[in-house]
Amino acid sequence: MGSKLTHLSHVRSGCCDLWKSRDMRAVVQRVLSARVEVEDRVVSEIGPGLLVLVGVHESDTDADAEHICRKVLNMRLFPNLDTGKGWDLSVKQCNFGVLLVSQFTLYGILKGNKPDFHVAMPPHKAKPFYESLVEKFRKAYTSDAVKDGVFGAMMKVNLVNDGPVTMQLDSSQSRVGASLEDGEHDLPL
Repeated sequence: MGSKLTHLSHVRSGCCDLWKSRDMRAVVQRVLSARVEVEDRVVSEIGPGLLVLVGVHESDTDADAEHICRKVLNMRLFPNLDTGKGWDLSVKQCNFGVLLVSQFTLYGILKGNKPDFHVAMPPHKAKPFYESLVEKFRKAYTSDAVKDGVFGAMMKVNLVNDGPVTMQLDSSQSRVGASLEDGEHDLPL
């Protein structure tokens, strides 16, 4: 018991890197509809589907983008009306839309009361990286079903959350999951 308490104090003090997210982050919301406006003009919109806010970390790689793409498209967040099962179908199985929105503020850290975004990927690298993520979604699904906002623009994101259902994904989960599958079950609490 003492070692668990010691470990938890290390986690709370920030000494355990496993619990510090250093990878791509996505906040996924099941929606009845969503749209993005830039300068009072609608630039993208979907009906039922998923609104995905994407934060890109400075250390992200293609493997992180592939993991997020695969997980978002296959998350079973929709009910199956034929069988009555609540969490049964993916956005792909329902042929619903996906609206991707870049959001560097997902990597904001408060320093006192002021946000700091130094761990987010710098814009000159993040823009092509984000664009490649959008392409991964379009290739893995139906190109017309995948929409996105305008990178770097001041956007108004409107949505009607369905449920509400909101999930957070970090690409580091792919490494933790792989470790568990490989038999490494001694992960810290």
